[in-house]
Amino acid sequence: MKHIETIIIGAGPCGLSTAIELQNRNMDYLVIEKGNIVEAIYNYPTHQTFFSSSEKLSIGEFPFITEQHKPKRNQALVYYREVVKHFNLNINTYEEVTSGRRVEDTFILETSKGKYRCSNLVIATGYYGQPNALNVPGEHKSKVHHYFKEAHPFFNQNVLIIGGKNSSVDAAIELEKAGSNVTVVYRQGAYSKSVKPWVLPQFDSLVKNDKVAMHFNTDVVDIKDGSVVLEKEGETFEIPNDHVFAMIGYHPDYRLLTSFGVELNENSHGVAPLHDKETMETNVEGLYIAGVIAAGNDANTIFIENGRFHGGAIASDIQEKIVEQ
Repeated sequence: MKHIETIIIGAGPCGLSTAIELQNRNMDYLVIEKGNIVEAIYNYPTHQTFFSSSEKLSIGEFPFITEQHKPKRNQALVYYREVVKHFNLNINTYEEVTSGRRVEDTFILETSKGKYRCSNLVIATGYYGQPNALNVPGEHKSKVHHYFKEAHPFFNQNVLIIGGKNSSVDAAIELEKAGSNVTVVYRQGAYSKSVKPWVLPQFDSLVKNDKVAMHFNTDVVDIKDGSVVLEKEGETFEIPNDHVFAMIGYHPDYRLLTSFGVELNENSHGVAPLHDKETMETNVEGLYIAGVIAAGNDANTIFIENGRFHGGAIASDIQEKIVEQ
């Protein structure tokens, strides 16, 4: 079993930033990632444009230069690949951590490819990999999708989108352009205030011109092979359907954290791992969190643009502890 000073689980921007900070301090580390680098960004829609500027998405003081103020998905993928090459980061991709335990003052990790021991553990796994459940019959059918990549495969298809925030609105616009028959259902009574103000008028125009069917105060009751059963204000009705996009959000996976004894702190948005905001260390000594996983169920408080600084705080704290020893 190989001993590594610090292991980082997750090769998203915040995990990569932590690796750079440790490497800059000549500290031993390994990043373990179940997919490839920045897997969550890869799963964004192919046409996705970031809310943030390229400068605020940059890590390791490695410049992210784009012609437009806000970069697109593919530009970000290129940038983070170049970051990994530039720093020659130590990353094991397509290796999934399956379990872990605390043994005295070290962590033991078992993965799909081996076993590791480390003194410090950083979990930077985000939340985009765990879609929220619909909790309705038929939600596990192959026709139900939780990620929207591009619209072409759904040309001339009856598509239902569940949700009323940015991801739903963006998907609806792209699908309508590609010739899908689009219906959107949202359990609230009006558009979400979080929808981008420069996008909402375009979507609302599609609704007003009967190019997209919009149903507020509506829930999905059942997903059948060729239709979907909906309930709106006490009335149940059924519409033809070929594909469903359940764009109802995602949630962090705390199972690995809690298996080490990390406490979850309840707040107004649900629960979040107990941690020191200055060092990002949890209540378990030597176990740190980086990125949006620190936000708990409220993913609107931590983004790449502020989560990228967690790595510096973590590396500094680890370094100080080593010096004190």
